[in-house]
Amino acid sequence: MARGMNKRKRSRKDKSAIVYSDKHIEFLAPRYWLTWVSVGSMALLARLPRGALLLIGKLLGYVAFLLSSSRRHTTRINIGLCFSELNPDEQASLVKQTMLDNGIGFLETCLAWFNPDQIRPDMIEISGEQHLIDAVAKGKGVILVGAHYSTLDLGGLLMSKYHRVGVMYRANRNPLFDLFMRTARKKFCASVIERSDMRSVIRFIKQGGVMWYAPDQDYGPKQSVFAPFFDVNAATITVIPRLVKINDSPVLILGHHRTADNKGYCVSISKPLNNYPTGDDVADATTINRCLEEEIRKYPSQYMWLHRRFKTRPKGESSFYKSDRSKAS
Repeated sequence: MARGMNKRKRSRKDKSAIVYSDKHIEFLAPRYWLTWVSVGSMALLARLPRGALLLIGKLLGYVAFLLSSSRRHTTRINIGLCFSELNPDEQASLVKQTMLDNGIGFLETCLAWFNPDQIRPDMIEISGEQHLIDAVAKGKGVILVGAHYSTLDLGGLLMSKYHRVGVMYRANRNPLFDLFMRTARKKFCASVIERSDMRSVIRFIKQGGVMWYAPDQDYGPKQSVFAPFFDVNAATITVIPRLVKINDSPVLILGHHRTADNKGYCVSISKPLNNYPTGDDVADATTINRCLEEEIRKYPSQYMWLHRRFKTRPKGESSFYKSDRSKAS
């Protein structure tokens, strides 16, 4: 009987191995060929000197500025809403520079994924590192609140030079690209967790980990409140206060940007937020939005204004992006 049981166990194990193998063989199907070419191109681009990468990134951004009318439209609306103090020419200039900087950001993602050693420690200037050291020492875990800057993936790499952080991310619909993305981020992040897996997030924080989270995108009305972001009501997710309450974790604001001369990067870490959370979701969301706004204003063109930050509107309000027929988010 024991022999029979062992045989059945081997059978289950063999079956599991076949499924695992089939899953990877599936990635050789024609529908994934373009993904292989795209990822392969990213890996090749990452081998270029950084100066060449910056130049190509600007070129890609300029092409997007000329050809991607939907993204250009979204960027123009966002900047018009958030920088109403600028005159039309200044807004137009910021729209164009945003597209260029986000083009560079794509090339920096290639760098972070496939050639991270090109970013040397002497290229990074950090301020507020002691704030993070002191927060970690409390043993309560740390919530590091970031935003969707054009240096998004590079931010994790920059932070890894000082402290490896856990990241929450949204899974890509393309399973092969998602696999590459997760594998690349695991090289410089302590943990890579899909945003719906809150149990793993909580476990990571309770173990004393530093969890990076960006609440600055519009995820719809569910679990969100409307709070001002650049003086515009924006659907803002309320996850952070709930995470804080679970383990009394300190909350710090993270910023990371390319320097004005394009020769390196600056990373800033704030002191822990005082009297946060308050128990008032709108007040807490307003605090976070205000902190992120301060960081974004330092280098406004390096923020991802290409996303529809204000797509969810309070009842009775019409969409700001009405003429944008694309499905860009």
